Amino acid sequence: MANCGNCGNCGPHFSSILQGDDGALKRALYKSMGHSDCDLRKPVIAVVNSYTNATPGHVNLNDVADRVFEGIREAGGVPMMFGTIAPCDGIAEGHLGMRYILAAREVITASIEIMVRAHRFDGMVLLGSCDKIVPGMLMAAARLDIPAILVNGGPMYPAEYGGKHWDGNIVTEAIGWKQRGEITEEEFRRIEDLAEPGPGSCTMYGTANTMSCLAESLGMSLPQTSTIPAIDPARFEVGYTAGKRIVKLVEDGITARQILTKEAIHNAMCALLATGGSTNAILHLQAIHYEAGLGHLSLSEFDALSRTIPLLAAIYPASEHDMIDFHHAGGIAAVEKQLSSKLALSALTVAGTKADVLEGVEIIENTPVVSSLASPIKPDAGVAVLNGNVSPLGAVIKPAAVPDHMYHFTGPAVVFDSEQEAIDRIQQGEIAKGSVLVLRYEGPKGGPGMPEMYKPMKFLEGMALSNDCALITDGRFSGSNRGLFVGHISPEAADGGVIALIQNGDMIEIDIAQRTLNLDVDSTELEARKANWIPLNKEVPAGFLNLYRERAASAAEGAVLL
Repeated sequence: MANCGNCGNCGPHFSSILQGDDGALKRALYKSMGHSDCDLRKPVIAVVNSYTNATPGHVNLNDVADRVFEGIREAGGVPMMFGTIAPCDGIAEGHLGMRYILAAREVITASIEIMVRAHRFDGMVLLGSCDKIVPGMLMAAARLDIPAILVNGGPMYPAEYGGKHWDGNIVTEAIGWKQRGEITEEEFRRIEDLAEPGPGSCTMYGTANTMSCLAESLGMSLPQTSTIPAIDPARFEVGYTAGKRIVKLVEDGITARQILTKEAIHNAMCALLATGGSTNAILHLQAIHYEAGLGHLSLSEFDALSRTIPLLAAIYPASEHDMIDFHHAGGIAAVEKQLSSKLALSALTVAGTKADVLEGVEIIENTPVVSSLASPIKPDAGVAVLNGNVSPLGAVIKPAAVPDHMYHFTGPAVVFDSEQEAIDRIQQGEIAKGSVLVLRYEGPKGGPGMPEMYKPMKFLEGMALSNDCALITDGRFSGSNRGLFVGHISPEAADGGVIALIQNGDMIEIDIAQRTLNLDVDSTELEARKANWIPLNKEVPAGFLNLYRERAASAAEGAVLL
């Protein structure tokens, strides 16, 4: 093929859709935006940018994108940007908006799929940071199976108050303090002003930072980069390096499914369990596994692995150490280094094999944040799966965030058919110590959208009940929650699961050591209740949530659209 006629050096068009006469109109359309003929002969790299100034974890991504562009160009590619939605869980919390958050994951995945397949990009750099955006992008990479790298925006620095570090959840706890008369209205406003001190994903080890770390563990992010703070100059250099690396991946033909294998999923599961990450990560790893063509990832696999992986890192809310502390202790790479004997070291990453990656990791001695396999923080994994007559298909719990005295807990049920009803009763002081709050009809179908039960847990903390009450639900939890909480109960209430049949006063037993969640009601009584059961159908605005409710799999299967 003739050269472009300008530089005299470039060869044929790399992209198949830009070649020959059939590619002329497409080339013309690109040229209308300033892309030169020489540019269009290079690998065309999508920069999928979820920048928004409505979400703090994403507000720095345009600056990261600038450096990605530089890296792509220097490596011989041509970058082209498009965007995705990026809703903030914190802003959506506690109202109708939270029902859209998990469903947004599917929209993000589909929007990337549509744009990439429509334009036939040769590779992509995914820029995201927060809760459902990172998994949605990884799902898209798995679905599309083209060369891809994820670059996250980095964690936020913590707030300082009362001589300790906090994340933004101090605001919700301060509501309880104010209601109990422990702080004034003026002090409450001061807390609000200092709670979120700058850009980045909230500094606890919630879903955003868990999934960014797991992207690195999966091999889809550059090594030792996922915990670099949002305002650190090194964060922007990651963008530049990723831009260069994606062109190399395209030239070498290394696609996402060569990286997102069973071995990679195993490594990410190990990292999740060893760090006590967000329970939401189980849903997301199941979804990535499904999109990678590996079928459904059973909760039983998490259960089996959780019995062999100890807790090696405790990060807020499981301890006082925040994400910046975790970064200074070596981040997820330091945990994987300690855990290397449990990992699939032959798994491919964007920077070589897992063995290659870990060879370059130095252990930071005498850090209280990351421990060794020989001397773990806790002998049990930080995330676990419970089964029993309440959850025959499984439920998830985060032992890393559970006080030791609550590992075995029995109490009477206090039943709610909505999150708001529970919040009102907690704030009105109507919950007795020793209770097991049951929040149902909050699953993928019943919610619909499987919203987080973040506020009830935070208000239990604010009302000084979190060390004396448990909460179980077919909904989800925030990665910032701590206390005895069990989520993802399957089958959910909307599908006629046992959680729909629980009545006030029924005794419920949670036993973390035995991995059980049981209702002390005999099967005959449950059958009688089931015969009289009338499902609750929650009305939501016309639109995507109704589609999601119709097509969503159970939480036990990652709540993906089928």
